[in-house]
Amino acid sequence: MAKIHFRPYTPNQTVLFPQRIDEDIAENDPIRMVDALVESLNLEGFRKLYKECGRSPYHPKMMLKVILYAYMNNIYSCRKIEKLLRRDIHYIWLAGYEKPDFITINRFRNRVKKEINEVFTQTVLLLSSKGFISLNVEYIDGTKIESKANKYTFVWRKSVERNRERLMKKISVLLSQIDDVIAQEKASENNEEIEFTPSMLTEMAGELRTALEQTSEPSTKEQKSALGKKRKQLKELEAHRDKLQEYNNHLDNLQDRNSYSKTDKEATFMRMKEDAMHNGQTKPGYNLQIATENQFIIDYSLFPNPTDTLTMIPFLKSFADRYGRLAHTVVADSGYGSEENYHFMSENGMEAYVKYNCFHMEQRPRFKPNPFKAENFFYNEEQDYCVCPMGQKMQRAGTRHTKTESGYVVEYARYRAVRCEGCPLRCLCFKAKGNRTIELNHRLRIYKQKARELLCSEEGLKHRGQRCIEPEAVFGQIKFNMNYKRFRHFGKDKVLMDFSFLAIAFNIKKMCTKMNKEGINWPIKHLYGLITTHLSYWEQNIEIIFRISLLEKVNNALIVDKEKRVNRVLRHTLISLYSWELLFLKAGIGYFQRQFGSAVVRVASLQFSVAGLQVVFYSCSCCRVCSCRLGTDVYWDE
Repeated sequence: MAKIHFRPYTPNQTVLFPQRIDEDIAENDPIRMVDALVESLNLEGFRKLYKECGRSPYHPKMMLKVILYAYMNNIYSCRKIEKLLRRDIHYIWLAGYEKPDFITINRFRNRVKKEINEVFTQTVLLLSSKGFISLNVEYIDGTKIESKANKYTFVWRKSVERNRERLMKKISVLLSQIDDVIAQEKASENNEEIEFTPSMLTEMAGELRTALEQTSEPSTKEQKSALGKKRKQLKELEAHRDKLQEYNNHLDNLQDRNSYSKTDKEATFMRMKEDAMHNGQTKPGYNLQIATENQFIIDYSLFPNPTDTLTMIPFLKSFADRYGRLAHTVVADSGYGSEENYHFMSENGMEAYVKYNCFHMEQRPRFKPNPFKAENFFYNEEQDYCVCPMGQKMQRAGTRHTKTESGYVVEYARYRAVRCEGCPLRCLCFKAKGNRTIELNHRLRIYKQKARELLCSEEGLKHRGQRCIEPEAVFGQIKFNMNYKRFRHFGKDKVLMDFSFLAIAFNIKKMCTKMNKEGINWPIKHLYGLITTHLSYWEQNIEIIFRISLLEKVNNALIVDKEKRVNRVLRHTLISLYSWELLFLKAGIGYFQRQFGSAVVRVASLQFSVAGLQVVFYSCSCCRVCSCRLGTDVYWDE
């Protein structure tokens, strides 16, 4: 019988890990992208967050790498990150065997609330320089994400204003009942018109208390009863003062909103699609607005508005503040189609592929416009009059102006018919008494016409089809793939910080996915995507980018025409040799000695296959970019 030999098993071995821990990490693992990307970022702004004295803090690059990689893997808890830093080889390698606790990790996140926004901007600009996005198109959409606050901590503006008004009446009645001379001087006959303040009530209560303390001890039963009544009135006055102060604080927190949460004062109660109670109740949350391109998040912001109409202009301005310019093209749904938004985009020279209400209804084959609607009346622009379906001329009767919540003035032109009595179509036209009066917004009509032409054009059809798979897909991936359905912090600044980490992690994750789908060798694409900023210098000085116009096998070599440009396959494979030393070991690039004239230098080489060809690049390792010491060899793949 053959003897069974087991593999050696020594749990208490001296060396637990290999000499290089990254040997057990795959070459195409996204963790390498996180490592290289953070290394390329400018984090000088983080230095001001630390003191020069005291214990040496953890390096911000290490902390940033660990948190971003955790967010990429749907881990948002600092306690879970702390456990992974002790158990997971990926986190151990990123942290360099450092073991910060959960308090340190959370403190770092809260410390970089402002700086993380700049990191996000650098990441997007890096994506733009690598050709993933252009920053010329914004696909805008919004969603409502629930806050961490309890759904039963609501404060409503109407309730506060109503209760405050009732309290004012109670205070007036109470002051009228106080027969003290000091209180009577403070309260006039028309005390109902007085706007009491907490400080005023505090002064009254203090003087009344002083008067009660100076009162002599009552001797009769009636005097004791009167004194007890005054003390009770004093307590009621102080209680009303505290309640009035509470109502004033509520109004200060509300500002322009209709509601807020007591635990998260910057969260507004909104109706959510993801309703756990399935009864359509409102819950505290934020209106998250994002702009995407090629399914990358290029901008984001939080708003207290339940609707999207008033969020567009501030959101477009935030894009300009972030990148120094406005996007050339804006694509959005009908929730953003207002006159104010169209006017802003038109004034700034932006192509607005923004739908308006009833746009989809107008595109139906069986759609027939209602001739009795005011916007469907014939309008003579030269003479400024309208014509009703019966052919009656409606002359200009005036102008009406209204203001939106943001202060934008909307102008309505008013037209009135001369005689509507006896009209056979009156029952279909309107039901009010007298002659019909209509109001038309001519500026909005012109903007809708321009939007309709853009949306129905060939480019508009392309953007309309692309918009459905841009922000909606990003929201779906964030909520369901990354399980980010609820914010985990209180306050708008902390919520923005948390989503900034998520947006950066999402973009890195998306970049890795796209690079893997392209089917190009990971190390080569990895180098190309991170180092190609120096490609233009390489092209100008070395002229190594060329097109293979003649493929002829001569002595197992390839005849190359250097006067023409490179084809697409080889063009996206050529990489800058500037920073090869950064990832030599990761990409498996070897060194060898090569004779260049009279000099013998140490050269780095990389060999790969493209379209049946063996391509070999070699670069001097001592002078990096040097036209006389760079070369390429192309051979047939035998």
